[in-house]
Amino acid sequence: MTDTESIRNPKSEIRNRLPAWAILLGVGILFVAGLMALLWFKPPQKFLCDQAAPDFTLTTFSGYQGGLPTEMLKLSDLRGKGVVLNFWASWCKPCEEEAAALETAWQMYKGKGIVFVGIDFYDQEPAARRYLEKFKVTYPSGPDLAGAASKRYGTRAVPETFFISPEGKIIGCRKEGPLSDAELKLRISEIMPR
Repeated sequence: MTDTESIRNPKSEIRNRLPAWAILLGVGILFVAGLMALLWFKPPQKFLCDQAAPDFTLTTFSGYQGGLPTEMLKLSDLRGKGVVLNFWASWCKPCEEEAAALETAWQMYKGKGIVFVGIDFYDQEPAARRYLEKFKVTYPSGPDLAGAASKRYGTRAVPETFFISPEGKIIGCRKEGPLSDAELKLRISEIMPR
């Protein structure tokens, strides 16, 4: 290699760099694409607030009908009752934080026109059954086969809970994360049959 070959030509380096407008355009496109992806995969919190609750059919786990006459539970069949619809999973640590509160509230309100429905979110049945046994859950619970209910409700993570009026309307917005005893009682008071 000669000395002249080893000397860099500053003009050729400038020509090889991207213009500033191209870099800014690329960053802008990536930013917009990221926002669109975020909205696509994580819908806004307002989704399904104060709207009619999407209907679904849930096949409950055998032994977990919560006093209902059949293993097939259809949300629209629960009209006239307030519904606490809770998405959970056995692998979800925050779900464990609210498990006892949910079961206690179910025992307190089940004779007062309130029905709890647990929807097992992308889980395996043996693990789900161990979870139900561990936390002594007795309200109707079943697997969300192929994500049918969770897709209709736009469930993003567990636990998520919806409170549905006797008329079949979601009251307020979804509750993301574990429920406290006080919050659970307050939200149930909003869906009590009159």
